[in-house]
Amino acid sequence: MSLNREQKLAAWTTPLNGILCLALVLACEIPEPPDAVWVHIPEGASLEAVSESLATHAIVSSAASFARFARMGQKHLGIKPGTYPFRPRTPMGKVLGALRKGRPPVQRVVVREGGWLDEIAATVQQRMGIPAESLHAAARDSALRSIAGTRGQNVNGYLFPTTYYVPVHASAHEVLRQMVDTFVTRWRPEWNARLDTLGLSRDELVTLASIVEGELVHGGDRGEIASVYHNRLARGMRLQADPTVVYALGKRRRLYHGDYAVKSEYNTYRFNGLPPGPINQPSLGSLEAVLYPPDTEFLYFVAQRDGRHAFSRTYKEHLRSIREIRGRRVKPKQAAGQ
Repeated sequence: MSLNREQKLAAWTTPLNGILCLALVLACEIPEPPDAVWVHIPEGASLEAVSESLATHAIVSSAASFARFARMGQKHLGIKPGTYPFRPRTPMGKVLGALRKGRPPVQRVVVREGGWLDEIAATVQQRMGIPAESLHAAARDSALRSIAGTRGQNVNGYLFPTTYYVPVHASAHEVLRQMVDTFVTRWRPEWNARLDTLGLSRDELVTLASIVEGELVHGGDRGEIASVYHNRLARGMRLQADPTVVYALGKRRRLYHGDYAVKSEYNTYRFNGLPPGPINQPSLGSLEAVLYPPDTEFLYFVAQRDGRHAFSRTYKEHLRSIREIRGRRVKPKQAAGQ
């Protein structure tokens, strides 16, 4: 419904910055436990540096105790450089065993909230040298689509947005399997009962969450946006969601009046109900907003200059909001796509 795609793109934040020496990166999936902490141990790191870093981040309880334990039988001499996932308060024996076993070299790949499959494929190609076409082919794999449970022709929508550490020699299928598995891990079992209450399948909910994600500049009003779309679906109204038009066009850019007529089953200005699949990778916040929207009577919204949205219950109120935001008179037929 709202435009302002340039603001939305500008709102994408630069992912995790590098940290000198021993770098610990939180909330990264391989998939490992969701609370895993990734530790990068560079070539030639001293036992003292390793021990102190592990203790600082609560992976072991004491740096001195871990160092003494590691020196027993000079086992510390077998510690290998690499990037390791650990859970907080892991037994020292398991930590040391993992450090001595080593891990294959990994590449850092970021999947952004609201990212398109095309964009993820380009990132993987740039970071890992896997051709984008190979990733697209893997995304259509029937086994992966079955794991995701998607209605769509690929696993778009199920590549959970986070930072991944991917083995450098992974195939396109292995890269996407890691991302899909992370989505499955993050999906909470209690949400399945909520789907029954809403009368939606998981794929329908992910599709709606991806539309909400596409509208966002500020996450604070995602609940109200979700409520608008739920209310429109309940009343048999077309969603008229701008992000679906942008997706149908295949290029992130400002929309013009003629764009709303694009012939695509993803264009929610032309077709009733939800599009045939997700349009991007929704965040946990958008999934939760669609699962548990606030109870409102809103049916319309328009983007304000700061990127937040003004919500309206009636079309008349909606036109008034547009006039107030844009400072000019808007005819009813010009309000499409707001």
